[in-house]
Amino acid sequence: MMKFKMKLVVMLLLSALTYFPASAQDSLISFDDVEFTEIKQQPVDNVILGEGQTTKKVTNAVTDYEAQNNKSSLWTIFIAGFIGGFAALIMPCIFPMLPLTVSYFTKSGKAKGKATAHAMLYGLSIIVIYVLLGILITVVFGADALNSLSTNGIFNFLFFVLLVIFAFSFLGAFELQLPSSLANKLDRNSDRGGLLGLFFMAATLAVVSFSCTGPIIGTLLVQAATMGELLGPAIGMLGFALALAIPFTIFAMFPSLLKSLPSSGGWLNSVKVTLGFLELALALKFLSNVDLAYHWNWFDREVFLVLWIVIFGFLGLYLLGKIRFSNDVPIDKMSLPRMVFSMLVFSFTLYMVPGLWGAPLKSISAFLPPQTTQDFDLYTSSFGTTQAGHTTEGKAQKYADIFHAPLNLNTFFDYEEGMEYARKADQPVMLDFTGHACVNCRKMEASVWSDKQVYRLLSEELVIIQLYVDDKTELPQAEQFTSSYSGKSIRTIGNKWSDFQASKYNSNSQPYYVMLDPYSEELLLKPKGADYNPESYYNFLQSAIDRYHNKKNQN
Repeated sequence: MMKFKMKLVVMLLLSALTYFPASAQDSLISFDDVEFTEIKQQPVDNVILGEGQTTKKVTNAVTDYEAQNNKSSLWTIFIAGFIGGFAALIMPCIFPMLPLTVSYFTKSGKAKGKATAHAMLYGLSIIVIYVLLGILITVVFGADALNSLSTNGIFNFLFFVLLVIFAFSFLGAFELQLPSSLANKLDRNSDRGGLLGLFFMAATLAVVSFSCTGPIIGTLLVQAATMGELLGPAIGMLGFALALAIPFTIFAMFPSLLKSLPSSGGWLNSVKVTLGFLELALALKFLSNVDLAYHWNWFDREVFLVLWIVIFGFLGLYLLGKIRFSNDVPIDKMSLPRMVFSMLVFSFTLYMVPGLWGAPLKSISAFLPPQTTQDFDLYTSSFGTTQAGHTTEGKAQKYADIFHAPLNLNTFFDYEEGMEYARKADQPVMLDFTGHACVNCRKMEASVWSDKQVYRLLSEELVIIQLYVDDKTELPQAEQFTSSYSGKSIRTIGNKWSDFQASKYNSNSQPYYVMLDPYSEELLLKPKGADYNPESYYNFLQSAIDRYHNKKNQN
């Protein structure tokens, strides 16, 4: 029961922290120098169906998986936008405007039915305005640029700076405001009446409330863009606008419900400051992405955890009233919600402390730097020592100086070297297309690969080849080439493996697990993405191993 409660605490805090649950997949292709043109339909190699059965082409296997992944990602973005919209609703710039806006429709002298229709049109105008903003982001940057944002070092650092600015704004250092002349002009146009007047009235709300909604919208757009979905920004804005528009419409239709709303007060600024702390914590993830991709080794797991522990510790003290910011009012007595939220925050803070000694912290492992960056790690040592980092001849593996295998597994980081080892060891291969910025890759390694049965298969019966698609290390001059698939120059390790994944398997999502016969390089199973059920993932691995041995016996 205690374990369940702790997971509940972590889940609540993380849902508020990111507005984004971890998506089903991350799109992490490194496109600094690679632009994919029209994707050609590639037939996938033969899939072994089992003993006594024939083989067949699985032409659409990867394509079907990608379609399912895209749909899941868009739903994730929509839900995140919806949560962000409700968070914006209880900000001090919007919440007090609810009764004022509703009274405009109910006291305008129009019949109730007409007033309700106008309220619905007002809500629809809010949705149109924010969705147009999302579409504008996509049109300006384009699909390829949105994909590249997730791994581009400059963009990730700019996102870090941007979120820090948003956080300081929420903490009261300054206010982000659009020009007052714009708000005044829109307000004058709203007096025209009719449908156009309702649209300008909604636009006035968007401009006037920008100091509160701007950081939330900015965070939402950053996250949606870095997920690599073409429609991501528009879908995110649709969810945000729906959550913002529905209350205005419902209260206009049923004004008596306004009596059930809490009165405005100092608690609204407390919500704003709390979101500021969460924005600050989220910003560190983008800085971590840059550090990992360029191998700076400044921002390891301990440093990240210490900063989060301090940030959430300060948040807990703030909720208790021990810290005050500008616009805060003194707390005469502790309310029940404050006490409950402070308990959750302090519980989460204490939960992270054992991570300083290597505890896996599975509930937040997706957000942390990899376990391999931990300097003092008592957890990984419990898996014993292996020959990780060496080939059968005892030579150091290629790239072993810049990549580190998770959980002391004997992992290869070069395709050819790993396939050669697998042929000598006579074992099937698991290609793991991964990335430094891939949150779901880290979650899989911490929560699924560490399962005893799964770990046994990974360490004893498979050869793992991890291919980082977002690494910025330059290839030796002799290994650089021009891709026959994209026509672009391949200069970095990330370029090489991202181009390989796209051209060979018609995929650009991570994690992406491909089970191969090392001799024929044929697929043993349909490739698979993140699967957080250890039993299901174990069955996936075991099925590939069984099919490999069945094929050998048939031959």
